[in-house]
Amino acid sequence: MQGRTKGAVIGGVCAVMVGAAGYGGYTLFQGMPVGKSVTHATAKPSPTITTPPSVADVAHVSHGFLAAWSSGDTAEAAGLTDDVAQAAGQLAAFRTQFHATSLTLSSRPATGTSVPFSVRARFDYHGQQSSWTYNSSLTVTRDATGRPAVKWAPSVLYPTLTQGETLEADASVPPPVTVADRSGKTLTAAEFPSLAGVLSELQTRYANKMSGGTPGAEIRVKTAAGQPGQVLHQLAQGKAGKPLPTTIDSVLQAEAQKAVTTKGPDASVVVIQPSTGGILAVANNPAVGYNKAMMGTYASGSTFKVITASTLLSTGKYTPSTPLACPKTLSYGGLSFHNVEMMQLSGATVAADFAASCNTAFISTANVMPDGAVESEARDVFGLGLDWSVGVSSFDGSIPTGTGAAKALTYIGQGRVQLNPLDMASVAATAESGVFRQPYIVPPSVDGRQLVQAPQQLSAQVDQEIQSMMRLTARQGTAAPTIGSLSGNVGAKTGTAEVDGQAKPNSWFLAYRDDVAAAALVPNTGEGYKFAGPIVTAILQAAG
Repeated sequence: MQGRTKGAVIGGVCAVMVGAAGYGGYTLFQGMPVGKSVTHATAKPSPTITTPPSVADVAHVSHGFLAAWSSGDTAEAAGLTDDVAQAAGQLAAFRTQFHATSLTLSSRPATGTSVPFSVRARFDYHGQQSSWTYNSSLTVTRDATGRPAVKWAPSVLYPTLTQGETLEADASVPPPVTVADRSGKTLTAAEFPSLAGVLSELQTRYANKMSGGTPGAEIRVKTAAGQPGQVLHQLAQGKAGKPLPTTIDSVLQAEAQKAVTTKGPDASVVVIQPSTGGILAVANNPAVGYNKAMMGTYASGSTFKVITASTLLSTGKYTPSTPLACPKTLSYGGLSFHNVEMMQLSGATVAADFAASCNTAFISTANVMPDGAVESEARDVFGLGLDWSVGVSSFDGSIPTGTGAAKALTYIGQGRVQLNPLDMASVAATAESGVFRQPYIVPPSVDGRQLVQAPQQLSAQVDQEIQSMMRLTARQGTAAPTIGSLSGNVGAKTGTAEVDGQAKPNSWFLAYRDDVAAAALVPNTGEGYKFAGPIVTAILQAAG
């Protein structure tokens, strides 16, 4: 019949000619007739045939099905299946929903009743062209009447589909989000590997909050329960809208990434601007994977003495010049404590103990300080343990109230104290400014979120006293070998945190220089000034 597709079986491989051209496959061009129906001659009733389809049946039915589907005649293709209604709807949707402009189906030699075939589809989705190629297969069976037919299953449409699943076009794919630093420069994971996880989370969180973008579209699985499933093909790329601003400083970010690669395979650092709380840099080594700089949970060691000292000074019973003995060892709560290298100081004061990082001196104050005092200072003045709204995921500290030996351990940042470089950079920033400003990486004006405020703040006198002790530590104390030569308003505190089952302690260092504060951690290395110290010093030096 003129206008019908002619076909032939060649060596078990179906080939078809459409119009006057095209061999080895079936090709659809949009605009060709669709909706033709197939009719079958009425035959006299006869016994239902139950034997498997013959080789000729398999070739004939598969050839007719693929030719009809490719030509756009989904009604005819469905009529050659054992489930006309399901096949017709899904085959037609493949063409119309996805805006297919051509469909080429190429069969390969059958194995029994199974016929593998390849699919090459081309789409024009609102002006964006794409192509999709994959392999599938069909099985020829007999329908309820005994007629040879394609056994319809969703896997004919796409090989991984199971019963009840279909394909759908999802046109609500959020547009890509461009992330910018504080000066408007685009931040990419290629240039700043340590930000890869942060950038990915920002792009996900703020995909629907940045104006001016155009959504993309995808072909994806629709599950039997009607839920979106696996994405199989991208029909159209979304277009980015207004860049998402962040507080990252590209210069300091580059310096932070460089610094963490020089001291230990597990180093991390966070840099904060004390006057605002804006996060200027985040870096981890290795650069990809778990963001330990913002999500880690570590004992902070003697860097926590900034908070312990603040608690003592806030009582009015202590000043930096108050005598406070620093013996080699001290017992409290049934445990014996000692200083690094069994150090002891004669004629020590609070300031001298702080600068030398004397454990026994600070633990001795637990005898006169009420339970929970240091923990309350950490929460109510330094904001640790509150629910921060940084813009990305963060662990904001945990300092449980303890008694006995647990209380003593907290005073030196051990035991159940859990913090990370983000938390301790914030402690340094609070000490520099006198006010806790919740760290953030996305300005709250972007999405209207509320930043956490601490219930209290340091008095001007106590803050001056803390700064004087941190300055002494930087110039003459344990931090001096690393940071002592930096100019400007510099304060620091070192930390060496012992970890059960670990060969070496964790190295901690926090410091500020003018309006830049930072904290670094290098696990399983040694003393704070030797490993974490150079990381912070390099960044603060770069900050000018």
